[in-house]
Amino acid sequence: MTTAPGDRRIDYVEFNVGNIDASKAFYGKAFGWSFTDYGPEYCEFDDGRLKGGFTTLGAPRPGGPLVVLHTHDLEAALASIETAGGKIVRPITAFPGGRRFHFSDPDGYELAVWTKS
Repeated sequence: MTTAPGDRRIDYVEFNVGNIDASKAFYGKAFGWSFTDYGPEYCEFDDGRLKGGFTTLGAPRPGGPLVVLHTHDLEAALASIETAGGKIVRPITAFPGGRRFHFSDPDGYELAVWTKS
């Protein structure tokens, strides 16, 4: 089976959140993401490569798929997340191919950050 470029790839990640402004403040401060508001119940985020959304149209559902972010400086990312109010739920650990840690955002979503070094 052959697919066109960009077909069957992760394209967008959407989070149900309790407060869009709080989510924007956290992810803006921790990662420098930009945002586009589409009314009071939806906001799109852009990390410079992937877009997604924050919505209040559903209840926050912590858990689900693990969204993994890449960084070149793992320690700086960890510090930025803590400064923004995130909670480190799994410290930096090595795995074949790199190192990573897990954190939870203000709504309880668990995400991971990894680097090759």
